[in-house]
Amino acid sequence: MRCPIGKKSGPALASWLRGLDAAELERILAARPDTVSAPEPRSVGELADRLQRPASVALVLPRLALPCLQLAEALAALPVASLDELAVLLGAPHGERARGFAAALTGLLDRALVWPDGDDRLHLAAPLRNAWASPLGLDAPIGQLLAGSTSDELGRMLAKLGVKPASNRKEHRLAALVEQHGDPARVAALVAEAPAATRELLDRHALKAPERPGFILFGTPQADAGPGEQWAVERGLLVRDRHRYGPARMPAEVALALRGSDWHAPFTPVPPEVRSVPVTGSDVEREAVAASMTFAAHAVSVLGVCAAAPPARLKAGGIGARELSRIGRAAQCDEIPVRLVLETASAAGLLARDGDRVTATAAYDTWAGKEPADQFAVLLRAWWALPLTPGGSRDEDGKALPALAGAPPCGGCVQARHGLLTAASLLPAGEGASASADLGALLVWLRPLADELPQDATPFATLVGEAELLGALALGAVSPIGAALLADDAEALSDACRRLLPAASGTARFGSDLTAVVAGTPSAHLFELLDSVADRESAGAASVWRFSPGSVRRALDAGRTADALTTDLAAVAVEPLPQPLSYLIHDTARGHGRVRVVSAACVIHGQEPALLAELVAHRKLVHLGLRQLAPTVLISRTPADKTLAALRAAGYAPVAEKPDGSVRIERARHHRAASPVPPPRRPGGRTRTRRTDARTADTGTAVDLHALACRLRDAPQDLPVPDPYDGRPYASDTEEIIAETARNLSFTDARQLAHAVDEGRSVTIEYVATSGSTTVRTLSRLELDAPYLHAWCHLRDDERVFTISRIHGVMPA
Repeated sequence: MRCPIGKKSGPALASWLRGLDAAELERILAARPDTVSAPEPRSVGELADRLQRPASVALVLPRLALPCLQLAEALAALPVASLDELAVLLGAPHGERARGFAAALTGLLDRALVWPDGDDRLHLAAPLRNAWASPLGLDAPIGQLLAGSTSDELGRMLAKLGVKPASNRKEHRLAALVEQHGDPARVAALVAEAPAATRELLDRHALKAPERPGFILFGTPQADAGPGEQWAVERGLLVRDRHRYGPARMPAEVALALRGSDWHAPFTPVPPEVRSVPVTGSDVEREAVAASMTFAAHAVSVLGVCAAAPPARLKAGGIGARELSRIGRAAQCDEIPVRLVLETASAAGLLARDGDRVTATAAYDTWAGKEPADQFAVLLRAWWALPLTPGGSRDEDGKALPALAGAPPCGGCVQARHGLLTAASLLPAGEGASASADLGALLVWLRPLADELPQDATPFATLVGEAELLGALALGAVSPIGAALLADDAEALSDACRRLLPAASGTARFGSDLTAVVAGTPSAHLFELLDSVADRESAGAASVWRFSPGSVRRALDAGRTADALTTDLAAVAVEPLPQPLSYLIHDTARGHGRVRVVSAACVIHGQEPALLAELVAHRKLVHLGLRQLAPTVLISRTPADKTLAALRAAGYAPVAEKPDGSVRIERARHHRAASPVPPPRRPGGRTRTRRTDARTADTGTAVDLHALACRLRDAPQDLPVPDPYDGRPYASDTEEIIAETARNLSFTDARQLAHAVDEGRSVTIEYVATSGSTTVRTLSRLELDAPYLHAWCHLRDDERVFTISRIHGVMPA
């Protein structure tokens, strides 16, 4: 973007924007699309306001390359800078570094993060200036550090320097100091006259970043400065803040002058070199096809496992390592593809949390019926916008991380993903990166603010692996799938997937070794059929299933017959079924069901077959679900106690047996409470926190915990129960408990007593004893244990227990 310094007039961003032509302004709007969202800006001034909003700058900041950030940091460090001063500071006055400087400046101008004025000066957006606490390791300029000093203090500094201001007004004195220390030659000459200890101290301060105090102590006296520091403070080379605890601070102008003209700010205009190897388009496509077919098959397998047996969630959230291992074993794939499938499927709405499980949604059923290319495109679009890196399986301490843990959105992860394919697209045509580490290094240069994973041995190694698993990167180059993602074209992505991935296969080749091989991705029907009757051994470009007596028996247990299985398999077979497979199915079917297992709540047996036949036919005993297994043996679907009661009610006289066959003697049971009601705490005893023991809790009523949790989640926020007299809400739980227990207290008295309990205050109460006599007690050290109040009674000079319902009045102590 051509923008000569000095062509525009006015330092404000709006003034600069007004001087741009339509093409230049259009480039800014294209680079900052968030600023033109509805409602559209009505004027350049309104657009300028939107461009300088912190939220808008925060959106564009992660997309800046390293040279742009380095240039912006240098500009943030300088109070006011011209184009030439900035180029000298970055060591880019000419040559290749100058061309990189111009490109970085153009990138900032195109985003309206930097703009010039008519005085050959550059201005930086305020939110971007505040992005660095200490840009270039420099502190604030001297004008800012001395803004809180008095006029007399400034006058004493000028007297030490031998500088005479225009007048004795504070602003003129401050301006004279700024002019004095803004000249590097004057600062160097002044420091040359300083004592040796002062020069050493100033050299250390100039090269280290300023220390920012974590807290402020107003009015706290500072420690006495040493003689070397005092000399610098008296001349404004160091500034001590009387309101902050910490070391003396060095103005930015002084630090730059002491660093010398040979010191330059970090500036890396040239990207790191990426070693490349020749690759052809057909090789890239072939590699991308293999990777995408394998991932598509893994996705079908993983989601099929989750649909059949939903994985359990951890109490802390997410799917833990044990469930991930189970899914991986069942789907025949590693942990990283499992994590990638789960995260992308969840983002696409194919999986959702359901109580303590993660289950498939209705959208999954629709997805499962699509062609592999369409299935793959859905997951690719979800991965491209996913606000995290699914392959992140370890934290900083090396501990395993759960999948689908609901981590907060990470914009740096999205920028890393987009930057990776951008980095690969910068390679010359017909070449691919020979090492993924080189692509990671280039990504660091393109997106310095992108988030890296602590588990990566080289920069963005996990992200590169994800892109290769999905086929977006192949042989170090961008594949057609990656190019469609970079273009953000959903139609082009679908076309690329359909061109690279073959249609779902509906047929299989059955071998005499009791295997079935499917080339490509099996269709949903074929996948379900083979999974029901065989065990999957491998998945990828070709999937293999193996038949065994156990797998065939599994299909028979599901209600299929041998003839139905043979017919269904023959319908999807390329050639007639091998004879060994047909023999296996029919041999397994002949032995299937020879032994039967039935559930029974209890067994009834006797010596008279006619009597047991009468019980089965009795109308009043139909509800027991009696079934005759032998002339003298019946089973019942009803538990033994209820069966005994029903038989006796029908006029029979059965007896109960123990498991060993002996007659069970029935004696009347005396019901007792599980635990006695706790008595009031004895004086001097320690307060104990009440707990509900799960082993002794009442389990008589079944509760649908999931439905209860949903109701609680969807319910509005709990509001305090208002007082029935004046509508005022309870101020605390203590107040509500006391108000419900102390029926004889007014709302004001209940609030006063609750306040005394919560704040540990003393209080005087009017108390009615069990004898009926009324006494006035002064209490302290109150502890609530409803319906009792434990306190120290000043009348008895001892700890006492009071029943809250017997308190009839409360007064301040």
